[in-house]
Amino acid sequence: MRIAMVAALAGIVGLSGPALALDKVTFGTNWFADPSAGGFYQALADDTYEKYGLDVKIVPGGPQTNGALMLLYRKFDFFMGGDQIGNYICAESKLPLIAVAADFQKSPQILMSHPDVGLDQWADLPKARPVYVGAGAVQTFYAWLRLAYGFSDDSIRPYNFNSAPFIQNKGAIQQGYLTSEPFEIERQARFKPNVFMLSDHGYSTYSTLIVTRTDIVGQNPDLVQRFVDASAIGWYHYLYGDNSKANERIKTENPDITDAQIAFSIDQMKKNGVVDSGDALQLGIGAMTDARWKSFFDEMVQIGMIAADTDYKRAYTLQFVNHGVGVDLRPK
Repeated sequence: MRIAMVAALAGIVGLSGPALALDKVTFGTNWFADPSAGGFYQALADDTYEKYGLDVKIVPGGPQTNGALMLLYRKFDFFMGGDQIGNYICAESKLPLIAVAADFQKSPQILMSHPDVGLDQWADLPKARPVYVGAGAVQTFYAWLRLAYGFSDDSIRPYNFNSAPFIQNKGAIQQGYLTSEPFEIERQARFKPNVFMLSDHGYSTYSTLIVTRTDIVGQNPDLVQRFVDASAIGWYHYLYGDNSKANERIKTENPDITDAQIAFSIDQMKKNGVVDSGDALQLGIGAMTDARWKSFFDEMVQIGMIAADTDYKRAYTLQFVNHGVGVDLRPK
């Protein structure tokens, strides 16, 4: 926007000269390129970041990604966080990291079970054996499941992002992402699993948080604002506009993903209000509130996950969100 105004003024007065340099930004995602990061790829593909004066490099992640370390070691400027627990832990440890937007109003984290084997209701799941969960889940949402619903640590078996053991064992349940594993189960095993979104059962965390360092917020708030705003607009265009260029970028970065998987993912995000729901409907994508941060913190303290004396307000700032950026792009 700033560059466009300068260019227009230069044209009016007949000036010529080099274009303003774009601010370079490195943004790390927490998984391989897929529609769960679609809004960021959209903002890159349709030049929204460039219009906001940003030269953004997206670095895809994976199961071993540690965004906090990459931020602390200044390899990333921004990182796509998973849920609020990580931010509370950073606050508890007094690490200089802070969430500046929450592009998902709901966590897409799910549990899946086989149909018609006595595991069709949420209340049935704690009795399932075994429970396939990844290493990162054990101290995050599975700890919440254990403390809030009585899930057993004895039931845990490692989930290495291969669903074959779950498919073969009808008494098992498995973690997943709303936009991914259910599609793969149905494609590979030819049955539709029961899908339980944790957000429907009290796991009220934000997800896909934009996290950065406190020094960037303090020294370059304009950069943070432009990245947050451009990313929000990217999400509106990805969900409701022509997302073909973004999807081509995703497929280039991740050749294993298919058009059918992408279509399924987008449909699930829209159908379940993962991105554009709740406070985002009025305040814009990326919205956060003090009330939500306080409420989820209290829940985590109650179940013993976070120390009660943690200054949880170190975990986030509302400075860059809730301005209604992009709400006019939502279809009427």
